[in-house]
Amino acid sequence: MSQPMSAAPRPRDAAATRFLHAHLKTRHMVLLAELGRHRSILHAAKAAGLTQPGASKLLSDLEHAMGVQLFERLPRGIVPTWYGKILIRRSGAALAEMAAAHQEVMELLSGERGRVSIGSVLSPATGLVPHAVIALKAQHPGIEVSISVDTSKLLVERLRAGELDIVIGRILDPGAVAELNFEPLSDEPHSLIARAGHPWAARRDLSIAEVAQARWLLPPAGSILRERLVALFMAHGVEQPVDVIETMALPVIPELLLGSDAVVALPPDLVRCHLDAGALVALPLDLGLRADMYGIVTRRNHQLTVGAGLLLHALRGCAAAPQPTHTKAV
Repeated sequence: MSQPMSAAPRPRDAAATRFLHAHLKTRHMVLLAELGRHRSILHAAKAAGLTQPGASKLLSDLEHAMGVQLFERLPRGIVPTWYGKILIRRSGAALAEMAAAHQEVMELLSGERGRVSIGSVLSPATGLVPHAVIALKAQHPGIEVSISVDTSKLLVERLRAGELDIVIGRILDPGAVAELNFEPLSDEPHSLIARAGHPWAARRDLSIAEVAQARWLLPPAGSILRERLVALFMAHGVEQPVDVIETMALPVIPELLLGSDAVVALPPDLVRCHLDAGALVALPLDLGLRADMYGIVTRRNHQLTVGAGLLLHALRGCAAAPQPTHTKAV
């Protein structure tokens, strides 16, 4: 639903407009973005095409105009304050918008269809995202698509900085909620996965205490899943697994499982091809683990490019459509 338009600017909006017109120029934004990258006035000035004295004066003028300190000057460089971090992020997003505008114009002039960058957490990257990209390319082969797979935290940071158009993930930072739109898609029930023929594959009386004694493939400490597994073991009054391999690298997990009696807690879709082929199985124990809801994340009050809008439409269509069934290989 579109937001109602106000009849007149609010006082804060008017003050922001006066500040933009009177003080903030493109060269300030370029310098801020480079200071965020280099944390050095000398190196940032060189990257921005400025002299060091010129860059220092621009920064001092901006701090004076805003009435706050943006950077702490240290013997070996500078460190942004909280105010500085806000301006660095916003400047990067503004410059990314101008770069995107230039790209759109050039694409229209050349007859091309555009480019879209999407980031995704692991589970939708193995199903929803490729299905949506295939659907998009079937109708619009000229659109160039860039796909990144990472954690929600890093992807949302890149989205807020204007480096990504769309993210399939979770909003973990409460401070970012006001800047973002979130369309929920799914949570992720986790199963206990092991190799076919595992001694526990036919058991119906498995317990948390018993499986805690197995070799576990665990995500790194500090991750949401690791914390929930720790809480699960604690809730059942059992010690944490001691025979542990830390990894969430999907290419190596099946090989580690196939070569031992190790177990891992994963959404089944991440190893669906191995489950369908009969190489891996879900053990008969309900862990009661579900990851938080992930969804489509975009920037609020931001107009998507034509290519990004088409990919968003494809994502929504694929998310709403029944997922294809898999036949077990023989």
